[in-house]
Amino acid sequence: MQNQINSEIINRFIFSVRELTATVEIVAQNSESLNNALIMATENKLVLLAEPANLNPELFQKFKLNKNVVTKPTKEQLSNIKIGITDAFCAIASTGSVCVSITKNLSSPASMLTRKHIVIVDSKTIVLRPREVFSEDYLDGKGLHQSFSIITGPSATADMGPLVRGVHGPEKLHIIILE
Repeated sequence: MQNQINSEIINRFIFSVRELTATVEIVAQNSESLNNALIMATENKLVLLAEPANLNPELFQKFKLNKNVVTKPTKEQLSNIKIGITDAFCAIASTGSVCVSITKNLSSPASMLTRKHIVIVDSKTIVLRPREVFSEDYLDGKGLHQSFSIITGPSATADMGPLVRGVHGPEKLHIIILE
């Protein structure tokens, strides 16, 4: 029964993400599968990888061997990198949002200063509603004990007329769910 509930929440999350014009995929929770997904998503371009704060760092070991992966950028690299990768401590199915910890590991620049943001989230940490992020009863209370950004789709605004993407952050959002 628990697997069926989790599957329903994952499907709801995927539906919500796609409604936001973001892209999403599910991969096995191992280094090989994640590496393959990240290589495809990064299109062989220079990427800023924020060291994972919530996922097992070993999942990223193979990908970090790629010559296009930067984990300690220079100022010049930071201003030129177009793709950022972060992990999320959870996701919200009803809104298609991901919750990215804002820590010392470059998650802020990777998630806000790049043109494309790739987020990796564990399927077991997808909750149904936003209020569950801020409850001691879910996710071991992680939402109450850290600073984080709730990211819902690619950056967009229609303040001054037609819808424009990428004004206040990445114009593309790609989410990888680890199953």
